Amino acid sequence: MFNSKEGSAGQINCSDPQDFRKVYNATMQLLFKVSFRIVNDEEAAEDLVHDSYIKANEKKLVFPSMDDAKFWLIRVVKNASLNYAKRKVREAKAYHKVLYENRQHMDSGETELLKAEAIEKTKEALNLLPDKLKEVLVLREYGEMNYKEIGQALGITEGNVKVRVFRAREQLAKIIGEDDVYLS
Repeated sequence: MFNSKEGSAGQINCSDPQDFRKVYNATMQLLFKVSFRIVNDEEAAEDLVHDSYIKANEKKLVFPSMDDAKFWLIRVVKNASLNYAKRKVREAKAYHKVLYENRQHMDSGETELLKAEAIEKTKEALNLLPDKLKEVLVLREYGEMNYKEIGQALGITEGNVKVRVFRAREQLAKIIGEDDVYLS
């Protein structure tokens, strides 16, 4: 890794304020979308994304190109978001068990109930997918990345990405039912 900009034409140095600003401006929206779709919490998603920038800056990382910086950040944000989401699920289950074990909950209004059921069913179905299928679907649908970008971010071939997206959608359809697959 380089500690200065000398001899590093075209490289992105995350410890350089100008390069850091370029990386931030080029990736913030994408990273936030990816994280938010995994954790479903704006504040947490923003914190996780900012933590990834802090890591890149503190480690004084130098990337050959903006794409390399973007893909590294996607991996860091994706992994941090998945860990956060898993921790929150465990916490929610423990909380639910303690407080609502023998208690029934009734919502008012048929519409509210149907909406809540559909959202919950979709979240549960997405969480039932294997991580390899879930991550490509999240990056494709919520991160708005193309197959090539997803492949680069995950270190797999573009063909493998297409297969995983197809399988993820197929499994969601089986879990939820063909007519009820809504990702947003």
